[in-house]
This record gives sequence, structure tokens and C-alpha cells, in this order.
Amino acid sequence: MNTTSRYRMNWKQLLSTQRFKPNNGSIVPTVTASSEEGAEALRTDFHIDYDRVVFSSGFRRLARKTQVHPFALHDHTHNRLTHSVEVASVGRSLGNRVGVMLANGDFLPPDSHPADIGAIVQVACLAHDFGNPPFGHTGEEALREWFRDPQHAHYLHKLSAVERNDIETYEGNAHSLRLVASLEMYQNDGGMRLTAAVIGALMKYPWTSSAQKGRSKFNIYQTELPFIRCVAQQLGLLTAGENQWVRHPLSYLMEAADDICYALLDLEDAVELELLQVKEVEQILSRLINQEYNLHSDTSQAHCARLRGIAIGRAVDDIAHTFIKYHGDLLNGEFRGKDLIELASPDVSDALNAAKDLACKRIFRHQSKLITEIATFPCLGSILGLLVPAVHDFIKTDKMSKRQELALSLLKEQKLTRDDNLYQAYMKVLDFVGGMTDNTAAKLAREVSGIGML
Repeated sequence: MNTTSRYRMNWKQLLSTQRFKPNNGSIVPTVTASSEEGAEALRTDFHIDYDRVVFSSGFRRLARKTQVHPFALHDHTHNRLTHSVEVASVGRSLGNRVGVMLANGDFLPPDSHPADIGAIVQVACLAHDFGNPPFGHTGEEALREWFRDPQHAHYLHKLSAVERNDIETYEGNAHSLRLVASLEMYQNDGGMRLTAAVIGALMKYPWTSSAQKGRSKFNIYQTELPFIRCVAQQLGLLTAGENQWVRHPLSYLMEAADDICYALLDLEDAVELELLQVKEVEQILSRLINQEYNLHSDTSQAHCARLRGIAIGRAVDDIAHTFIKYHGDLLNGEFRGKDLIELASPDVSDALNAAKDLACKRIFRHQSKLITEIATFPCLGSILGLLVPAVHDFIKTDKMSKRQELALSLLKEQKLTRDDNLYQAYMKVLDFVGGMTDNTAAKLAREVSGIGML
């Protein structure tokens, strides 16, 4: 007898392989093309999701997007692509461990396999940073600041309150969802058409910008809201208010994998860049290492990598057990406001928090990083300053200067049409700017200013 009946959400729905696409103004189910007989055993629906993410242009662009160090000259330093691949590896390990535990507890549906849990989390981890703009979180702030500047308020005057909230609050998490749901593969026709389970696991903040109630992050723009309503219903996600839902339980594993990687691997990058010494990292990781391991064998970067590998293994095991410990709360929607690392064993939570604290003090505020971050604001501001007035006049007036006409020609994949309203047009601008790599944004800003001319 399956024991999930006592819970408000259930794994049969939460692991749904249903896909959706728009149809005549509504969202309807779609299906994966049929495969050869027996092939489904080798390539499940979640493996199809994995392939769609890996072969997307959004995934490739991550190779030229900042993780922590913009324009890092060291070849070993992480970018968003290597970070996402490593997060996906940790996420798969976490999901596989949890999948076996769920199966042992008779929680999985008969047609599901423990490895499905690992595959779902892996895909969500691969796509979790799709929406990060050029220059990482500083880029997000630069885009928000430009639209919130009182000098630019007249461009947003005709928008509704919820539309204005979206435009003024570029959110990487929401743009990640927008890429997979609308922009990549089948553009404006269901996007990648990923399974409902993967979409659910991708959403750390399943609410709109207008349903935040003091929360700084969100996952759902108005453009994707009808799609998410269908996905949430399919998954059986509990509602937590208007246009907001409780999180899919597997999103907590995706979040934990991300936290583990950026906490520990940011330190490893800092050693590579000589911002930290190996011994400083060793002092933190030693909390997660068995005493039998010779901590002081050497001070090489390879030694740091070995310690990191052992520490990740310990964290994965601990957090998987934490997930099972709070399994009932996760299914009943009573885990809100918490994360798995916060509730993990003190050794794990303290070590990861100490790693984040060290990075904040010694890495994130290093002068080599600060200079580029400061330059991010005029860089992205100059691009918006070119495009937004042109878009506004295209939608609202028939008068456009030659410069504005040329500016709109930059929006190739996001080309404006006369059917677009102002909100949709501004979202296309954000799609264009947010989709740029660091190099492309810096080059464009330099060239449109005239500085790049001979």
C-alpha cells in the first residue's frame, strides 16, 4: 500500500511527465514524439528534457557569463556553464539518494524509478541559471536601477501595476523560467516543452513579482503566468495565495545543490586566483572531513580539490537525510521559509555558512571584481538607453528617428511587431539584453557609444 495518501501533495502528480504548449490563446497538453519500442527504457522523458537543455543556445551562452569573477583571465575559473554542470552533478547525486530512500519508504508510484528523481533535479540544476544577465547579480541590479530611475518613469507610465513590477524587477530566476517556457526551441509556442515535473523543480520562487509580499525574488512573469497555472494544477501544487504556490519538493534539492557548489567552489576559484590560501579553505572544509584524512599532506590546489570532493560527498549524504526527515512537511506545504541546508546537521550547515561568509568578506568585495561591477551600470544602461526610447516610440507613435530605426534592427530574434503592446515590447528588450554574454554586452556598449569606431 502506498503511504502518500496522508499528504496533501503526492508523488504521482509531482513526477508528471506532461508537457504543455499554447493553443488559440489557451494552454493545452502536448506529447513527446513516439520512440522506438523499448527505447523508453534507455531515454526517459526526463532524459529528453536533459537533451533539450544541453543543446539549447541559452545553455551555450552560459560559457561567457559571469559566475563570480567577470572576464577572469585564469582558464580554471568557473563561469556559469561550468557552475551549472557541477550543480547538476551534485543535484543528480542528491536526487538519486533521495529517490532510493523514497522507494524504500514506498512513496514512489509503481511506474516511477528512483533515478527519475535524480534526473529531474539534474535538469532543473542545468537550467537554473539560464536567465542570469551579463555580469551576474550586478547585471540584474543594473537593469532594475535603469527602469526605476525617475528620469525614465515616463516610459512605464502606460503599463499596469503588475506589468510595471515585472519590467522594474529583472529577475534571473523568472527569466530562466521564461527561456524554457517561451523563448528557446519553440519560440512563443511552448518553449522547450519540458515536463511539468522539471518545471516544478526549477521554480524556487513560484509566485509573481506582485505576490512577493516583501520577498525580493520571484519566478513568474505575467507572460508565463497562464502556463504556470496549468503546470501547477497538473503537479497538484498547493496554492499559497493569488498567483503563488508552495514549492515543488524537488526544488529544495536543486537549491541545496546550487548552495553547496557556490559555497565550496567559489573558495576553490579564490585559491586559483591567489585571493585565498589553501589553509584558509582547509580550516572550513575540515569540519566535513574524517579525522583519518591527512589534512596537512600538502598545500597544493590539488589538495584543495580533494578536500572539496570529500566535503561535497558529506553534504550530499546529510542533506538527502534531511529531505527525508522533513518529507511530510514538504508534501504538506509546511516547509515554507526554510531550506535544507539551514536544517542539516550543524557540521554541514556551519561549514557551508562559514564558506559563504569568507567569500563575502574576501572575494566578493575584492577590488578586481568591484571595478567591473561598477562599470556594469553604465554598460547596460547605455544599451537600455538606446533601445527603450526606440521601442517606446515604435509602439506609441509613428515618429521614429533614423537612429531609433537602426536600434530596433538589433532586436533580431526579439523582433517587434505592431501586435505587441508596450509590456510585451519591453520584455523583448529584456530578453535581448539579459540573453547577452558579458563579452557581447561590453562590446555592444562600447560600439554604440562610438568609442569602438576607428
